[in-house]
Amino acid sequence: MDRHEGTPYLDRLWQRGRAFLGTRYAILGGAMTWVSERHLVSAISNAGGFGVIACGAMTPERLAEEIAATKAMTALPFGVNLILMHPDLEDLIAVCREQQVEFVVLAGGVPAASTLRQIKDFGAKTLCFAPSAGIGKKLARMGADALIIEGMEAGGHIGPVATSVLAQEVLPAVTDVPIFVAGGIGRGEAIVSCLEMGAAGCQLGTRFVCATESIAHPNFKQAFIRADARDAVPSVQLDPRLPVIPVRAIANQATERFIATQREVIERFDRGELSQRAAQLEIEHFWAGALRRAVIDGDVENGSLMAGQSVSLVTQEQSTEEILAELIAQAELVLTARIRYGSLRG
Repeated sequence: MDRHEGTPYLDRLWQRGRAFLGTRYAILGGAMTWVSERHLVSAISNAGGFGVIACGAMTPERLAEEIAATKAMTALPFGVNLILMHPDLEDLIAVCREQQVEFVVLAGGVPAASTLRQIKDFGAKTLCFAPSAGIGKKLARMGADALIIEGMEAGGHIGPVATSVLAQEVLPAVTDVPIFVAGGIGRGEAIVSCLEMGAAGCQLGTRFVCATESIAHPNFKQAFIRADARDAVPSVQLDPRLPVIPVRAIANQATERFIATQREVIERFDRGELSQRAAQLEIEHFWAGALRRAVIDGDVENGSLMAGQSVSLVTQEQSTEEILAELIAQAELVLTARIRYGSLRG
């Protein structure tokens, strides 16, 4: 048996995901702004996984360059993650059409039916995030080809429900499209657990930040290697009148300043110096450029260190191939142990 193909049981467990993605492993790389670009994306795909370009706030021209550069580095499947609230969403979809992108991941909300049609009309498959079973069913009816469910253990913008609970809610209820589970997954045993619950595969982001192919600054990588799971905390909302979408990141000096900024803005709002909209925008703009400062410039005190709780499982810099091989070996080990135990019992 080819060592890289996994055990026959593992292959059966994620066959649906592998067939959907066209990959050796049903493991997606989470789209991380500034991190998930051509080098990491192509490395994940070349190593047997499924890389995903994080479009983030890219212009259409910049996205076209990134897709073309990624194609030059891999002939294997990869996807493009688009944020639904991007002001140039239709132009970005047009770029994906022109570049013959085969997979588009839609994030940041529930897409309009017209958006799904635009993508499917040029033959691409769509993956959408489903925060609940009800929305998952709706997305499947709308024509989404696959779903991703992401628990609050994930890095970046998060929802309120843990991965384990979300998986129990959605996987048994939505079976007509493949579902990939994300949020806090960093070992092969966790992947096996999700697959046995009915997942088609898993998505991992934090685990790939310290890949040697990742262009993240050495300071950013070291912050991940040093961090514990408890260090990756969600941002705090001080006043429900000025809601803040929670973001999970490693706590640093900027985290403390964000809380202080909220207090100051709330005081000005209470004094009538700011409208609710202006106050909300001022809070939201605090992090503008903060992720780039950390990932690219290496300012890990004043930048944003978006990370999932699985950051505690990132202990060294490794090649993408080594990371995937480690995950597969862990999955194989637990499955082999179960098979052996079963044969002894039988």
